[in-house]
Amino acid sequence: MSFGKLNTQIQILTSQPTKDADGFVTNSDTQVAEVRAYFEQKNSTEKWLNMAQNSEVNALFRMRAIPNLTITNKHYILCGGIKYNIYSIENIRNRGMYLEILGVSDDG
Repeated sequence: MSFGKLNTQIQILTSQPTKDADGFVTNSDTQVAEVRAYFEQKNSTEKWLNMAQNSEVNALFRMRAIPNLTITNKHYILCGGIKYNIYSIENIRNRGMYLEILGVSDDG
């Protein structure tokens, strides 16, 4: 995959509970990484029909693997002001170079 296709800036975030001075617990977002990725919205192409793992999945991200960082379903992606929960992560061709992430947007 060339750099020309990795043209969307995304943030990988995690939500961690933090306790304030009064003892109340709130979730705060921590940025884990900011990278460039290939981003594709769900549409009715044959490719998306073949990836019918879950009808809720509405975004595809392809990015280079980040050394010393394991992305899990506990992370989420912020792209264009929209939060995408991670549905699945696949190591493309098992080489450890690129990841394909399917995401579900919070707003449906």
